[in-house]
Amino acid sequence: MEKDCGAWINLLSHKLKRRLDATFQDLGITGVQSRVIFYILIHCKSGPVFQRDVENAFSLSRSTATGILQMLEKKGIILRESVASDARLKSLVPTERAVELNARVYACLQEADRMLTRGLSEGQVQLFKETAVKMAQNLDEWDGEETGPDPAPGRETALAGQE
Repeated sequence: MEKDCGAWINLLSHKLKRRLDATFQDLGITGVQSRVIFYILIHCKSGPVFQRDVENAFSLSRSTATGILQMLEKKGIILRESVASDARLKSLVPTERAVELNARVYACLQEADRMLTRGLSEGQVQLFKETAVKMAQNLDEWDGEETGPDPAPGRETALAGQE
């Protein structure tokens, strides 16, 4: 029986998660944590980053984002600092440890992308990205949402001109 689109996406997601988790194990972080670190490092350059930004960028529930961010804080990778204008808001600030991890995280994410797209033409990769965006929009519409997550948070900015 041929796999449907959802089955293929699920299969790819699990394989990539396992690979990234194994790759980052020696750094004491998971694949998801690596992407969040990367996102915070890229976006904090243009202004404060908040938990809701991470939730929106990765389409995470509040509790899932809280767990990831608490673990990054516990590991000394980020700090949560109160915002002067609203003490309830905490900006996510990367520590020196996050900066130290950045080169390794970037290289590993770039290598994962290279392996995923090996043997594919630029046109095929572009078509995949456009298709994935449309599928995400379809799911958002199905859920009754108006907008979806950034398909690759921070990646366009971070990798632009470096591939």
